[in-house]
Amino acid sequence: MSFSSVSYEEAMRRARDLVPTLAERAQKCEDARVLLPETEKLLHETGLFRYHQPKRYGGMELPYVAVVDIVAELARGCPSTAWNVGNLGCHHWILGYYEPETQDEVWRANPDVLIASSIALAAGRGRKVKDGFIVSGRWPFSSGVDNCDWNMLAVTVYGEDGKSAIDWRLCMVPKTDYKIIDTWYAMGMIGTGSKDIEVKEIFVPERRALELTKCRGGLAHPGGKLNTGPLFRIPIVAAAGHPLAATALGAAEGALEHVARSFKTRIGIYTGAKVSEFQAVQIKIARARALVDSGRYLMRESAIAFDRYAERNEAPDLETKLRLRIQNTMAVMQSREAVETLWSCYGANGIYTRDPLQRFLRDTQAINQHFSFNFDIAGSAYGTVALGGRYANPTM
Repeated sequence: MSFSSVSYEEAMRRARDLVPTLAERAQKCEDARVLLPETEKLLHETGLFRYHQPKRYGGMELPYVAVVDIVAELARGCPSTAWNVGNLGCHHWILGYYEPETQDEVWRANPDVLIASSIALAAGRGRKVKDGFIVSGRWPFSSGVDNCDWNMLAVTVYGEDGKSAIDWRLCMVPKTDYKIIDTWYAMGMIGTGSKDIEVKEIFVPERRALELTKCRGGLAHPGGKLNTGPLFRIPIVAAAGHPLAATALGAAEGALEHVARSFKTRIGIYTGAKVSEFQAVQIKIARARALVDSGRYLMRESAIAFDRYAERNEAPDLETKLRLRIQNTMAVMQSREAVETLWSCYGANGIYTRDPLQRFLRDTQAINQHFSFNFDIAGSAYGTVALGGRYANPTM
């Protein structure tokens, strides 16, 4: 099925319509520890995995900011499902940077194909051989891997001495070539199924090994021969946080909606007073609202900035890339703080597993543990460059 005629507005409508179903299935998703098959089917039917797939393959090819808005909308119902939509969906975007032959190999067989990833460059080791690379490694946090037919594995390529890093690749590997190791027993984001992946001495053809240093903005990457729209001029690594960050934003919005709805009718069981009339509660609600709104602004505006640079056929300089990254990271922190603010005034009802607030809390705290959203790391990188220092990351 082609979704090339689906607009941003229509994609958002489809996402909104799914929220009640996702909320109803959220506990089942958590119990299963994977993206539910029936939910995957719904997402395929609505095309919501294919928001950034090239139109030539039946995708929507929406502006980059769509990943924030669609994923945040879905996270109001189930953050784990939304995370997998952001994660697996953005791999359609990244595949558009690979050699046209590789895009054809994957999408001609199945344009709905799901692709997992693990972006830990230090976890994979590669060495150059004729026509490709020999790759080994064990990667953590491969979200949605049970639902996928391929995996994008980050690999550091070493020289003949085995010590000097000479290249950085994102290797497309079919599921027949890797082993899934079930390590995913987590306190939050449980339904993402983010298990470990292991490969041993496999051959990856050159055309399936994307050179990340050619994906720092513009069309120097191999896919630029085929996909020339603004979406495919965006720097991959610099913008890679947004597809995941949006889940935290949507979870905070969902938590706020849930608490406000509950407090409108709740009567204190010890005092008999209306909770909605407590000034302390009113102030907490206002603080959470402001945190979510400011987080949304930072996250959307940083994504829109990538869109604007790409539309002008420009790549942001390193300081700007790092600045946009700290804005997105701050938005994730604010999302967590908003849920914690709500939790602080919610009362003992929040300790019951039947109450969705405890899931929103655990999920936003878990998301904040992701390397990409460690503000100290991101902030140090930006501060170094802003103050005239040297920041070395060849993939940025």
